[in-house]
Amino acid sequence: MHTLGQIETMVAPTVIDVDHPFVQALMVGQHISDGLEPTLARDPERSDDRPNTRPGDQTLAIPLITQGTLIAFALFHSPSARLSLSSLTMGLMSAMAQGAANALDSLLIYEDLRQSQALMRRTDRLRSLEIIAGGFAHEIRNPLTSIKTFIQLAPERKDDSQFIGEFSRIVLEDVHRIERLIQEILDYARYMEPQMTDEDLNEIVMSCLYFIQVKADRQGIKIEKQLAPELPRGMLDRQQIKQVLLNLLLNALDAIGEGPGSLRVRTHQVLKPEGTLFMQVDIEDTGHGIAPENLEHIFDPFFTTKHTSTMNAGTGLGLTIAHQIIQEHHGDIHVASTVGQGTTFRITLPALHQ
Repeated sequence: MHTLGQIETMVAPTVIDVDHPFVQALMVGQHISDGLEPTLARDPERSDDRPNTRPGDQTLAIPLITQGTLIAFALFHSPSARLSLSSLTMGLMSAMAQGAANALDSLLIYEDLRQSQALMRRTDRLRSLEIIAGGFAHEIRNPLTSIKTFIQLAPERKDDSQFIGEFSRIVLEDVHRIERLIQEILDYARYMEPQMTDEDLNEIVMSCLYFIQVKADRQGIKIEKQLAPELPRGMLDRQQIKQVLLNLLLNALDAIGEGPGSLRVRTHQVLKPEGTLFMQVDIEDTGHGIAPENLEHIFDPFFTTKHTSTMNAGTGLGLTIAHQIIQEHHGDIHVASTVGQGTTFRITLPALHQ
């Protein structure tokens, strides 16, 4: 709502109840009105929000209507002179009001979409936390063992300065490692606005492989990695790229099922024809593959091929979110698959200039 005109000591309330007579009249009439009473102006010295009327006041109300629904309105207030508007002026104002209504409606739709996308990403992350928790347990087992050993041996070796010094260093490093792992999980579970930082893509890939190693071992799947030693760095949102990679890796394990099978992850740099340097990640599995008629829909929202298994049932949002994240990083994601042989996902991301 907006007011135009000199209103002296009166101001328009910032919140108006939908049951207010003024609002109800606009909802029913849905046209510009210059005869609505009482006005919505209120005296700031009054503690309540009851309408404040004054003899001779006039309010010109312009409703903003979209699809037959009142979404907002504008007020023009005249405290003394009566407004006299021609039919041409009224028509022009109606056209302007419709344009404003369309713009506001688009803004509301965009905001709803933005919030929905944030919720989708958070939901997709939470779906993977069970697997990540298994990887976390695997990762902290060794540092916890060293800490436990130190505590058990410390009483009888308390006078051995070399032992105390060396083990203290190891224990401190292991505590820091556990702290980093905990922070990784907290960051992954909590959606944040994109934070582009200078990142080593190989290190992110390794971090994701650590988390799925337990699940792969349980299924009898061999993980092969070929990470380019001279891979350039890139400006990436670490947690979002981890979300994409974990989604693809977990999908690959599901596609293979119970082994034997293999999952190959490769990284290398690519120089595009225009001279732009990119980083590339290939995730290749020996699973059941994707039917040709499904390939063109693989990134569509809510499209999933996992309905046959309740354990592996998917929401159909994971690949949609992955596609969007890669696009927001100005990269590309492609898929190639052969039924009965396996699937390969290829991600390319811009690299930093070296």
